[in-house]
Amino acid sequence: MKLRQGDPWMPADRFGRSLSGLGVNLLVPSIEAQRQFHVEVLAGDEVYADPDFAVYSGFGAVWMLHADHTYNDHPLSGSLKGDLARGIGCEIRLHGRDPDAAEAKARALGYDVLAGAIDKPHGLREAYILCPAGYLWVPDVPIAKPGEQG
Repeated sequence: MKLRQGDPWMPADRFGRSLSGLGVNLLVPSIEAQRQFHVEVLAGDEVYADPDFAVYSGFGAVWMLHADHTYNDHPLSGSLKGDLARGIGCEIRLHGRDPDAAEAKARALGYDVLAGAIDKPHGLREAYILCPAGYLWVPDVPIAKPGEQG
């Protein structure tokens, strides 16, 4: 059941045909509860948001949120009931988002930081932060090699 009143910013079929590459679509209990996290912690640009659907972009990526209620007839609808954790085993990485800034913003806003920003042996500085729906976001930036300007 859709909650949006009026027309979206573009027809769904036009938006769908505009997508390419790997897409991320997250099912969330409430779009409104997610907006601050995606704009302030992830530094995403809010392309569009209504009570049913939202689109964010930043750092060369585009990601979407759909409210649970829009998936009533979807095969995943049964897994949205109860208190099952969402996204277990999946890291959603936002390459180019400063993990120190994301961690500081997340802590200031009261979001769960599973691991603060740290340099990792695979060449990235990263932090592990849960969004309000329980998905694990990992903002990261490359670590400069010794002798390189950072």
